Amino acid sequence: MTFQGYRRSDGKVGIRNHVLLLPTSVCAARVASDIAREVPGCVAACHAYGCCQVGADARLTFRTLVNTAANPNVGAIVVVGLGCEGLEPLSLLQAVENLGKAARGIVIQDEGGSLNTIRRGVAVAGRMAETLSTQPREEVPACSLLLGLECGGSDATSGLAANPALGVASDLLIAGGGACILSETTESIGAEHVLARRAVDDQVRRKLLEIVRACEERALQMGEDLRGSQPTPGNISGGITTIEEKSLGCTHKAGSAPIQGVLEYGEVPAGPGLYVMDTPGMDVESMVGLAAGGVQVTVFTTGRGTPTGNPIMPVIKTTANRRTAERMADNIDLDLSGVIEGTLTIEQAGKRILDEILAVAGGKLTKAELLGHTEFSIYRIGPTF
Repeated sequence: MTFQGYRRSDGKVGIRNHVLLLPTSVCAARVASDIAREVPGCVAACHAYGCCQVGADARLTFRTLVNTAANPNVGAIVVVGLGCEGLEPLSLLQAVENLGKAARGIVIQDEGGSLNTIRRGVAVAGRMAETLSTQPREEVPACSLLLGLECGGSDATSGLAANPALGVASDLLIAGGGACILSETTESIGAEHVLARRAVDDQVRRKLLEIVRACEERALQMGEDLRGSQPTPGNISGGITTIEEKSLGCTHKAGSAPIQGVLEYGEVPAGPGLYVMDTPGMDVESMVGLAAGGVQVTVFTTGRGTPTGNPIMPVIKTTANRRTAERMADNIDLDLSGVIEGTLTIEQAGKRILDEILAVAGGKLTKAELLGHTEFSIYRIGPTF
């Protein structure tokens, strides 16, 4: 299996060649967005943080931004800062420059305001985009792919068909030397013991059980017991009765491969195979963690439908619900309802997902990309001050 991708100097392969506008804080987000809007080939990772955060929370935001810039889908970076925020623009720029990619920094207060910064940014980003546009794709093996496994807006068809089909695709990619990351710790609650049996050793098994326990404890500290409940009304309307039932369906996305390791939010895996990343069940925050972890493409299963995407990482939406596929055709890339209707096997559906992954890796645009869905929100540990 091969696809046409962009080989980077560190040996990794991008499936997109973005110039990333990276604001250091919410105060620089609008300017970064305006620059990206003016230059084809540019995207902006606009977020609400970068100032008035402390300790581990501030470090997580910093690391997530740096690792987002490190994603192979990013070819060049423009750091946009206000100038007085807690996450210092120069510190972020220096960390990004160490990645070995073309990088520049612009500070709004130094440029004399938003309009001057936008003009300067358009000129800088435009030159970068022009350079990247001359880089050709080349044939690379599918083992170059790191696939994200995500689900949201689930219903009964998700656990019965879409998630098991994605599990087949995951197994096929891993068998070919690739890697996959299962996300959303909350959606392992009640099924963590099933996943733990697949850990390659006791250390991985213990860490997997620990992140689920810690997730539950955080909810208990807020007066909420997640276990035995079903937190989203949409899931209930879709026919899911408990969080355990949802989790048992969600974990099917990970197929049957052994679990090689458990990753922190936004952490890059050490090698091929299946990993679990400790992300929240909030889809946008979870996918930002995946992209920061180096994922080039994510498959997002949904029973009820969802439009969300990511600035740098294509998100393939698939459903096994015929009604959802028809009602939300603007947002759904793959209709696997034939599994429920008996005209498509799980294995055939999984192969169809893998074919779509390779097509998107080779340049096919997803519905989320075509509609401009670039949602970006970083997981937050603590309060702002």
